[in-house]
Amino acid sequence: MKKAFSLFLITSLLFSIAAPCRAVEFTEELNCRSAILIEAGSGAVLYEKNADQPLPPASVTKIMTLLLVCEALDSGKVGLGDVVPVSENASKMGGSQVYLKVGEQMTLQDMLKSVVVSSANDCAVALAEYIAGSETAFVSMMNEHAEKLGMKNTNFENVTGLDDTVKNHVCSARDIAIMSAELLKHAYITQYTTIWMDTIRDGQFGLTNTNRLIRFYKGCNGLKTGMTAKAGYCVSATAERGGMQLIAVIMGSPSRDIRNEAASKLLDFGFANYGVYSVPGEELPPLKLTGSLGPELKIRHGDFSVLLPSSDLREVIYETHLPDHAEAPLKEGDEIGRIEFFCRGKPVGETAITACEDAPRIGYGAMLARMLSHFLMLK
Repeated sequence: MKKAFSLFLITSLLFSIAAPCRAVEFTEELNCRSAILIEAGSGAVLYEKNADQPLPPASVTKIMTLLLVCEALDSGKVGLGDVVPVSENASKMGGSQVYLKVGEQMTLQDMLKSVVVSSANDCAVALAEYIAGSETAFVSMMNEHAEKLGMKNTNFENVTGLDDTVKNHVCSARDIAIMSAELLKHAYITQYTTIWMDTIRDGQFGLTNTNRLIRFYKGCNGLKTGMTAKAGYCVSATAERGGMQLIAVIMGSPSRDIRNEAASKLLDFGFANYGVYSVPGEELPPLKLTGSLGPELKIRHGDFSVLLPSSDLREVIYETHLPDHAEAPLKEGDEIGRIEFFCRGKPVGETAITACEDAPRIGYGAMLARMLSHFLMLK
């Protein structure tokens, strides 16, 4: 049976996202080999160009390196204050680096910062060896995690993206967007990806972010650039405005400026034409309860969020489906009803209304005592 609640009560549900009601098309030409624009929370694709083509990703590879470092941090396997040793292998990395010396020790936090801000290849290898025992073992972890995330057009051969000697070190734009969204789930990473300039070695060595969009694009909060002769100029550019997190991946641009312009155009398109309609989860008015000691059941709905074209954000309506009463026994989290959301007559998602507490069935003795008490009150 339907029961309508006022709009201010509609704040919730199991996180749910549907495709936009009316898609908006990006029509500009981008000077790159492949590209994709997604909304991070839903994974909704707003634009793509050759998005599944496996290409050399250059240092954008390090997004997966960083993701595994973050997971090791979250699991407690390593800590930011750990002192990470430098092997001969790590010290010999070319390209972007902070010139680690064999036997030098640096905190994991400073190495992490160096990888994020300055794309330090030597630090990336040192971190990989510290976490997995060897770069080879860490690369195996990278490929296993890529498969777990559904990255179907990816194969990693190292942790840096250096591609002078690799045979098949590739990643598609879609796969880069997938691992970028996963890295952003570790919210603290943006404390590093938004650094413009910093230092390590007690202020003796300066770091400057390779991602100029951090400084010059409103809302930019990451994520990673890359460039080699094979790969061209690549970037996973992330930005957040008004509660919407976008990820623009550009691969194979001919120059840094063209790459950054392409990423900016995609992000501009996303922010200008889309938005996130969301309601936070909260408790609803209690529901009449039968067959239990208490007369009412506390209920709630969870968070709800859906990506929509900006013109549709004010067109969302909802229907609440809830019985007149709930019947025991019930467990906390049991589904009692649901709220359905619609945009211009089309369903865009729903959320469950659930019990906030256990409601055991009343026993024979308790029922008899209740009847006796009621009888005495009548007298």
